[in-house]
Amino acid sequence: MGDKPWIVSDELWARIEPLLPRWPERSPGPRPLDDRLCLQGILFVLYNDIRWHHLPPELGFGSGQTCWRRLGRWQEAGVFDQLHRLLLAELHAAGELEWSRACVDASHIRAKKGGAGTGPSPVDRGKRGSKHHLICDGNGTPLKVITTGGNVNDVTQTLALVDGIPPVAGRPGRPRKRPDTLLGDKGYDSNPNRRELRKRRILPVISRKGQADIHGLGKLRYVVEQTFALLHHFKRLATRWERRLDLHDALVSLACSLICFRRLKKATP
Repeated sequence: MGDKPWIVSDELWARIEPLLPRWPERSPGPRPLDDRLCLQGILFVLYNDIRWHHLPPELGFGSGQTCWRRLGRWQEAGVFDQLHRLLLAELHAAGELEWSRACVDASHIRAKKGGAGTGPSPVDRGKRGSKHHLICDGNGTPLKVITTGGNVNDVTQTLALVDGIPPVAGRPGRPRKRPDTLLGDKGYDSNPNRRELRKRRILPVISRKGQADIHGLGKLRYVVEQTFALLHHFKRLATRWERRLDLHDALVSLACSLICFRRLKKATP
């Protein structure tokens, strides 16, 4: 996305603008700052991990408080989830989603200011943190991310991730929602979950505790680690600063959408 990745391209704006809630034609007070500029301010924070009130005014994105409020307004309207679903549909139409398998995993991040969806992290000396639970397709495209406290067991989110995959249109017939196979490490070992996955017509390929890993599973699951690297390349997500869980999740959904948009551009030059 160039040297200034926070600049919103015309192609991306054409997808986002129809999703944004409209401002009343007649409203008290000064005219709201342009939505596109606010989005660029949000992206600047997402990429650079600065405090909202440190957003440089000379960039013309308005104040950090303005962008922060706009982020909450758009999250409440479901803008970022809709954008993610739209881009997944375009990838599906282009044949770029691998539904034969999906991978699940989780990653800890430090939560500096606490808030909902935080807890003592067992991998960070009990410091307050959050955990990103991720399911991606066989190509590493993020399908769903759930944020929980850092002490939440990975296995508890398996079915929530699977059921959280949005219906993906883009091709004739019913929208696709289920992968054929789910790959997971020993942290997802659970017979009840295996039964529930089979009820959903998903084959569980999950290593069992106390037994050798399934041969070749690591080579198929490496894509989920790559997806986490892409997600946490957005510096604002590598450490959680938002106390409000809805605002943190808004940034996560926006990052997932940007990952999908990059892949779409590569697939359809």
